[in-house]
Amino acid sequence: MVYLLPEMLKMEIKKLSPRNRRYLGSKAKLVNKIKEVVSLECSDINVVLDLFAGTGVVGNSFNDMYTSVMFNDVLTSNYFSYIAWFGNENIDVSKIASLITHYNNLVVQEDNYLSINFSDTYFSRENCRKIGFIREDIEQRFLSKIINERERAILITSLLMSSDKIANTVGHYDSYRRNGDLDRKLVLYELDLPQIEINQNNFIFKEDANVLVKRVRADLVYIDPPYNSRQYCDAYHLLENIAEWKKPLVEGEAKKFNRDDRKSRYCLRSAPRAFEELIENINAKYILVSYNNMGNKGASRSNAKISDFEILEALSKKGKVKEFDVEFQQFTTGKSKIDDHKERLFLCIVGDKQNEYDGIEKINGYAKSPLNYTGGKYKLLPQLLEKFPKKINKFYDLFGGGFNVGANVQADQVVYNDIQVQVKRLIQLFFKEKPTIIVQKLNQTIKKYDLSDSVKNGYEHYNCNSNSGLCSFNKDRYYLLRDDYNGIKKASVKKDYLLLALIVFSFNNQIRFNSSGEFNMPVGKRDFNSSVKKNILDFASKIKEKEVSFFSRDFKNIDIDSNAFVYCDPPYLLGTASYNESDGWNTTQEKELLEFLKKLDEKGIKFALSNVIEHKGEINSILSNWVDSNHFNKIYIRSTYNNSNYQIKDKNGVTREVLITNY
Repeated sequence: MVYLLPEMLKMEIKKLSPRNRRYLGSKAKLVNKIKEVVSLECSDINVVLDLFAGTGVVGNSFNDMYTSVMFNDVLTSNYFSYIAWFGNENIDVSKIASLITHYNNLVVQEDNYLSINFSDTYFSRENCRKIGFIREDIEQRFLSKIINERERAILITSLLMSSDKIANTVGHYDSYRRNGDLDRKLVLYELDLPQIEINQNNFIFKEDANVLVKRVRADLVYIDPPYNSRQYCDAYHLLENIAEWKKPLVEGEAKKFNRDDRKSRYCLRSAPRAFEELIENINAKYILVSYNNMGNKGASRSNAKISDFEILEALSKKGKVKEFDVEFQQFTTGKSKIDDHKERLFLCIVGDKQNEYDGIEKINGYAKSPLNYTGGKYKLLPQLLEKFPKKINKFYDLFGGGFNVGANVQADQVVYNDIQVQVKRLIQLFFKEKPTIIVQKLNQTIKKYDLSDSVKNGYEHYNCNSNSGLCSFNKDRYYLLRDDYNGIKKASVKKDYLLLALIVFSFNNQIRFNSSGEFNMPVGKRDFNSSVKKNILDFASKIKEKEVSFFSRDFKNIDIDSNAFVYCDPPYLLGTASYNESDGWNTTQEKELLEFLKKLDEKGIKFALSNVIEHKGEINSILSNWVDSNHFNKIYIRSTYNNSNYQIKDKNGVTREVLITNY
């Protein structure tokens, strides 16, 4: 049974715009910055493609009588909203208003698809009955040609947005609140339609973005892809269900229908490759990409799928790239609050070429060594570099290892030294070879030994998964590579590349040689993924900016200039790293190093020594007594890798790392 409420209960109709939508990653607050960048950097923009349009607010900001805007999204609910707000078809506004008033004054007492499946979950039974009845009525009026396509879209969009406003959720439909408010009444709102005579220049699409760009062109293409593993078809499955109105079977606690056919590649491991293909096929004068800097800051599902390097690499093949940071707090699912959150805009001026890796340092701050050393100092760089002298003429990295410190320090000259000659040769390789050549030759080695390429093919191609990794596939191939490397007795660039490939595929990407000088790390779970590739390109680009000398000597045999600053990060007496297991670091060597540093101090040469003074309750008394007797400074390094602090914050900590200085 359906009946009308008394006239006195009619409610005043409010108006809605695209900005009113609650939507993950909505760019409503970013529109002004986008318009500013386009205004300053772009010219003659007559056709705009909003490729992952979402709410459509970015495309709408360009929507006027002089600009043709193309809106695209794979979600049906979004597609209807574009037709509603930006469609070209003439509409009868009074008819729409009359229907909305009619719907608002209905009381529905019969069950339908929505009430049978969703009562007292996201909506009360009363609201489910009403939403289901209205959606069916809209469809019947359209099929009977009482309303046209755009009028139908307007009514559906009003129904969806009005329903979303009273939904018993936190803004998405992965779950509903157990003790939520189900008493709110459904009231449909009118849409605040654009004040344009007729939108004759707009085009609406509901296609895979990677397919669409192959057959359209635009002056400006704006790209705002999904950032993480959270699929939009999951977050908005109920709104999609109502929009499509195919009445599918729903299952599970969240009452979802099967969505396998609409999963986005941009939420999967294949995202970097999908993005690369997308950019390659775009026909435009300008490409503007927005992407956030979540990295690994939030919940694992929120971590970005495409790295900064991968964005820059793809765009730089098309033209010159400029990058802009915008302070931005996005709408999330409520589980991740990120401090210092920035949305980045990457503008590619197509056809205007630039140096391949311009801008990487600006975005990433410090370049991370591809060589993964136990006790490596990459995460401690902000603390260490802050404590170094402000002006360094010649910097000595006496136990250089992966060279994280020496590569990132500000100094006129840098001296790299490491007793492990094989490691020193790798650092020299990064210094001498072009970054792209290193990647190219690594890929050739990987192909030669038929090792995995998960970035290109995914884990499933190798009958593996991300949890157990690629060990089972790579094991025999890796050990063949290791045997070939160890079989070459004479140092060569060819052997260096084999070692680099071994490290990429080794356990935790670590380095270890036995007493015979043979590499003996077992195979690992990962391969030459985008993170390792990025580190190689960043690092190799970074150290080329420096004047570096390379040595592989005992630290006592390095001549130190009088105007130098010396940094030491030796193996720790209280713990032996895997790359040093064959020889160990003993008390004799510890005392020799401390005596060496004392002599530097007597010559007026500044030094800094990284070390561990306590580990699992054991005290390095040799180091502690030496520091106290010579009145050197002892700065405790926080294990959380935040800012340095002169005081110990955690009295119960198991390990206490320090930086000892004589200045």
